[in-house]
Amino acid sequence: MKIKYPIIVEGKYDKIKLDSLFEATVITTGGFKVFNDKEKSLLLRRLAEKSPLILLTDSDGGGHLIRSYIKRVVPSQQLINLYIPRVEGKEKRKTSPSKEGILGVEGISKEVLTNLLAPFSTEAECKATGGITKADLYALGLSGRADSKDARTQLLRKLDLPESMTPNAMLCALNILYSKEEFLEIIKK
Repeated sequence: MKIKYPIIVEGKYDKIKLDSLFEATVITTGGFKVFNDKEKSLLLRRLAEKSPLILLTDSDGGGHLIRSYIKRVVPSQQLINLYIPRVEGKEKRKTSPSKEGILGVEGISKEVLTNLLAPFSTEAECKATGGITKADLYALGLSGRADSKDARTQLLRKLDLPESMTPNAMLCALNILYSKEEFLEIIKK
């Protein structure tokens, strides 16, 4: 199932879970790191200028703190708040339950997540897709070459995007923020 809006989750295991179930742009906050990550906050604000963002955090106290912070960063009209149910248990990868003894996004069943995200699915291509491809990044020297990382870092600085973005995360952000034509104009400059 394709999800037409980017989804914000807390951590990498939440992202892995959603990536295994959906075709979607999934952005992690890095947990509490988001409170001090100005680049991540700027990225979320910029993405929200182009598309609504789905916010899906854990139902525990930490998830509520992160949700409250994101609500201050992203305009409310551009934020879709989804909530997972409070389910007691522990994630399979953990040896003991969380502090509150409930499952996070990574531990919630496929059925629950599908029901939550189904209203935001689309059979067509995501309208936020600017048409920039991995092949374009390669042709422009932004991937697949010895100096590609330096070229990406330079581009990310120019665009005020987090320099720590992976090539795939950069591609997702570029496709939300720019059309292919706009992107090629930026590259020319």
